[in-house]
Amino acid sequence: MKSAQLALPGLLGVGDDEWVFSEDVEGEDSIVSFQHETVLRGEVAEAVLAGLVDATATSEFPRIVDATLGGGGHTEAILAAHPTVRVYGIDRDANARAAASERLAPFGERFIPIAAPFSRLAEVLGELGVSYIDGICADLGVSSPQLDDARYGMSFRREGPIDMRMDTTSGETALEMIERLGDDELANVLFHYGDERRSRRIARSVKKASAEGELRTTLDLRRAIVRAVGPVRVGGVDPATRTFQALRIAVNRELDELDALLVAIPQVLRPGGRAAIISFHSLEDRKIKQAFSLRESFEGVSRKPIIPSDDEQALNVRARSAKLRVAARVGAEDEAEVVAKVETGHDRYLARRGGKKLTRTTVTEAGDE
Repeated sequence: MKSAQLALPGLLGVGDDEWVFSEDVEGEDSIVSFQHETVLRGEVAEAVLAGLVDATATSEFPRIVDATLGGGGHTEAILAAHPTVRVYGIDRDANARAAASERLAPFGERFIPIAAPFSRLAEVLGELGVSYIDGICADLGVSSPQLDDARYGMSFRREGPIDMRMDTTSGETALEMIERLGDDELANVLFHYGDERRSRRIARSVKKASAEGELRTTLDLRRAIVRAVGPVRVGGVDPATRTFQALRIAVNRELDELDALLVAIPQVLRPGGRAAIISFHSLEDRKIKQAFSLRESFEGVSRKPIIPSDDEQALNVRARSAKLRVAARVGAEDEAEVVAKVETGHDRYLARRGGKKLTRTTVTEAGDE
């Protein structure tokens, strides 16, 4: 199975493409090992290592953080490209940490796995006695192995529990969240995180299935969505795509996690160090772009994001909507000012598209009654 995030032009109405997950199934449905095709592997390693010019003057070895360890592809590229660098690999998924640790075993003590969400970046580094780092990278969103493994419940093509947690040992599952939220609240989640314009109808259908005891698996959830909006694919994208995406983002608090990471990076990244972040969703990319351009602690390395080559996109469909933004750490600023600037920028964006913050109690949608 291959995963892709396809661009659907114009849905946001602000001149940007909106990216959503689609799924391309090849072969039999089976649980696979944690094997992940690394996106922009060389570009990320080059970007992060470019900030190490003065690192050896302050420590015996440079310290890099891979905030989204996953299968370990970016970490492997960084370790292979520099003889003394050490990489701290953060991931809340135990399966990912286990697979990466096996893959990176040849590098010995130069690789240090950390079990945590990346929002705890400063805290976990402090616990290890690390006061600063020389570079950081992150590859946001869900990985192909998490889609492929039905136990995570992230795919509407594989029957599994309606879970969707990256860390399946803690937190609220997607089903528990559905049961807890009212119709309007659920519609709000689908609209905000998935740009699902038919969110009211879908929310009512999903809640009805839940109330009638017909919502147990991911396939049940897809059936409830199809009952609301029909089976027609829009631009090659399954009608369940946006709902599954929205629920996954909400369950894992992915945008909140990203906000926390963007605040934490200047606290631990030394001046001159590079931050390189790959996004696959326009909401994520917008937050990164605003942080790198509005905060005095960052200086963008290039105005436009780095995108995969045509050859990489041909070999890996997941790479098609990847955007890599790189910034260097400079200066310092007050954390409250950081948050205020970014929130103000995001509010302006919501105003332009006619939306409101997630705290609203009603959802306005085209075509919904």
